[in-house]
Formats: sequence, C-alpha cells, structure tokens
Amino acid sequence: MAQTPVERAEAGRSCRHTAPLEAHGEWRPPAEREDPLLILARSNVDRLADLVPIRYGRMLESPLAFLRGSADVMAADLAGTPVAGLTVQLCGDAHLGNFGAFATPERNLVFDANDFDETLPGPFEWDVKRLAASVAVAAGEQGADPSATSRAVRRTVRSYRKWMGRQSELGMLDIWYAQIESADVEAAMAHVPTHELKRDGRRVRRRTSARLLPKLAELTDQGGRIKPHPPLVVPLGGEAHKAEVNEVIATYPDTLPENTRGLLRHHQLADVAHKVVGVGSVGTRCLVALLFGRDTQDPLFLQVKQAQPSALAAYVGPGPHDHQGQRVVEGQRAIQAASDILLGWSSAGGRHYYVRQLRDMKASASLTTLDYKQLVDYSRLCGRALARAHARTGDAIAIAAYLGQDETFDRAITRFAVRYADQVQDDHRRLETATAAGEIDAEPGR
Repeated sequence: MAQTPVERAEAGRSCRHTAPLEAHGEWRPPAEREDPLLILARSNVDRLADLVPIRYGRMLESPLAFLRGSADVMAADLAGTPVAGLTVQLCGDAHLGNFGAFATPERNLVFDANDFDETLPGPFEWDVKRLAASVAVAAGEQGADPSATSRAVRRTVRSYRKWMGRQSELGMLDIWYAQIESADVEAAMAHVPTHELKRDGRRVRRRTSARLLPKLAELTDQGGRIKPHPPLVVPLGGEAHKAEVNEVIATYPDTLPENTRGLLRHHQLADVAHKVVGVGSVGTRCLVALLFGRDTQDPLFLQVKQAQPSALAAYVGPGPHDHQGQRVVEGQRAIQAASDILLGWSSAGGRHYYVRQLRDMKASASLTTLDYKQLVDYSRLCGRALARAHARTGDAIAIAAYLGQDETFDRAITRFAVRYADQVQDDHRRLETATAAGEIDAEPGR
C-alpha cells in the first residue's frame, strides 16, 4: 500500500538518523586517497590517444576547468561521504557549466540541466555537492573573499532546498509539467539588464542547423563538406567511417518516439567529422554528422557521441541499462522537462553512442563573464533547476522533509563546498606540477 504524504515526510526526517544534516559539511581527504592523476589516467582508456593531451591542456586552464574535467575524481571522493539514502536520477555531473537554455519541441526556450554523460540513480546529495563545489571554485576564481564565496554557495543550496519544498507541495503531474521558462530566467537573473537577456534569447533562437551550416560546413560540387580545423575538427574520410556512422543513423531512429522517426527518413548523410567538445569528453569519439533534407539549404547537424560507463558506476552500480547510450538518453528524458525530439541511442563498431541535434537553440552561460552578483543569480537558478530535476525522479516530499525548514543543510553543504574547492585547487596544482615535470603531456590553448 502506498505511503501517505505524512508517512513519506516522516520517512524523510528519519533519514537524519542515518546522515545528520551537519554531517554533510565533512571533507577531509582520506590518508589513502588515490592520486587524482591515476584516476584520470584510467578514464583515458578507449579515448583517442592523440587527443588526451588536449583534455589535460583544457583542465590546466583553471581549477574550475579541472573540476569540469574530473568527474571521476570527485565521484571517488563523494563515495566516502555521508548519504541519507534518498535516491534520485542523478545528473551525475551537475557543475555550473552543465546547465543552460534550449528549445522544447514547441520551440519555447527553457532552462534546465543539459549534460547527462554520467547520469545514474544515486544519492541526491552528490549532485548538490558537485554543484555547490563548482560555485565555490567559480567564486574563488572571480576573486571573491572567503565570506563572499560562502555566501554564494549558501544561497545556491538554499535555492535548492526552498524549491524542493515547493515541489513537495505539488501533485505529480504538476511536477512533471513544471518548466523554467524565459520569464523565470529574466526574473531570476536580476543583476543582468533585461535588454541583455532578451538579446541573448534572440541569439539562442538563431542557433539552428541552417545558421550553423556556413560556419561549420561548405557546399561543394560533391555536396556538403564539414570544414577541417585540425585537431579540433577533423573530417573522416573513407568508406569505413561513413559506414559506421551510417549504421548509427540507420538504426538509432528505432529508439525515437514513433512520431519522429519519419523525420530522419527524409534526410541523407552528406559528411562526418570528429569534433572535440567540452573538457571531460575530450578524447572520446564525438562525431558531427551533416545531413540534408529537401535540398542543400535544408541541413541537419547531429552529434553522435560515444557513451562510456558513468564515472559513478563503480560506487552506485551500473544502473538498469546495459547500453550506455540508452543510460544517457533515458536519464536525460527522465530529468529534463523537455528533451530533444531527435535524442536517441545506437551502437557501431562495438561502441555505444547517443545522438542529438548539435547546438539547436542551445546555450550555456559564460561563467568567466559573469560578475559576482550575476554568478550568485545564476547559481541560484541552477539550484532551482536541480531541485526540479530531483523532484521528478525522487521523492520530493521525503527529500524536502529531510532538508527541513532552517539553514542547517545549507550551512553544512557550504562548509563541504569551500573545503572541497581547496581540494580542487590542490589537485589542479598537482596536474600543473606533473605537466611541468614531463609526467603529463598537455597541450594548453586548444
């Protein structure tokens, strides 16, 4: 028999016996903590070896870049921290850079989490701690003093807690339909002039395959060809590569909703290139496929991205899906208020992939251009989005009851985040030292 809301709330509060709220403030690296560079080296298995130095080079840029590229390291660290036993579908890599705007199938802009390479069911605290740590690192890089850094983190966690409380009062359909729309973003980003937000919104709306075509490709007598920009964009010549991508393009529609499968039947593959993206994904097989529909003025860019086991799998188990692309896609569909209509998965060459549209009305904030007040606004918005995501896939009533009405949880996570930011800086210096000593081959500036 299903529990009543009162019983679910009591079950959430009882989890404080397992993990008192104050316990979340703990972070001391264990004496046997594994060298983060060894963890990163293991994660390079099955990556393209010539691109791994670019991964390290991007991680060298700053402690925040290191954090973005080292989900495996933080997963190992989080595995030793207290958890209440309240499970959600984790984003898995919920740092500030993995939230942003994108278009719903109705072409409305919404704000949400937007990266799910590491998604798995797991303890809700792990997403909160990774988000909070990224806020602490980002604020520190802006030059914020310790008090201002703590304040930024605390407001982020408070936003998560308060929005979780609001979600806990809604019916399940209301939670499922809830979206963070453009007007909500404008209200939340109080320290960004409204005209700038509207301008940015117009720019996002123009980020379509048709607009991307002259930037990424050119029309030739042989059809469309993706422009080379080695080593970041490398067209894949030869029939073997095209055959592999053709296999993905031909089979992945089976994983789409039936009403969208026909859309791809009207497109033909024109060219394929390997494109380096992000920080943590550098070295994985990430392909861009150019297709045309009606004619060469009707392009469609798809991103065909290798899906490897989640960095969290060693600590929470592999999850319900054997196919890593399916794991990513099903996690994304569960978490996001609305997902790309062409989001699906497939296999080729013995590897797992997921597929989505490339840059179709998608954008993330440039964290280096935000001032302190804008960073706090943005961080609070991310906290809200994370609460909405967790409420969709977990028990919002139990989580809200566990978090409580006061700021005990906020202060505890803030202590953790500030301490972990110091750890990230130490790990970043370890990478700098190893690079200078020739232990690590890194190519900065790529």
